[in-house]
Amino acid sequence: MSKYEPLWEYVKKHNKDEYKLSFDEVKKIVGFDFDHAFLSFKKELPQYGYEFKHLSLKEKWVMIVKKK
Repeated sequence: MSKYEPLWEYVKKHNKDEYKLSFDEVKKIVGFDFDHAFLSFKKELPQYGYEFKHLSLKEKWVMIVKKK
């Protein structure tokens, strides 16, 4: 099980076209602070129907969008 699987399941379950989640929101979903490991795990998103779009370290958010 991937450490970010709870986040992937969350976006799949809620089925929105786009998610802009703060690092705090991600922490509430996965149970730990957002970390750089996300960049390694983002490759798992396509199997859930989504893809990584953007990450802002300065503003502390990540954008995930539904695959077209």
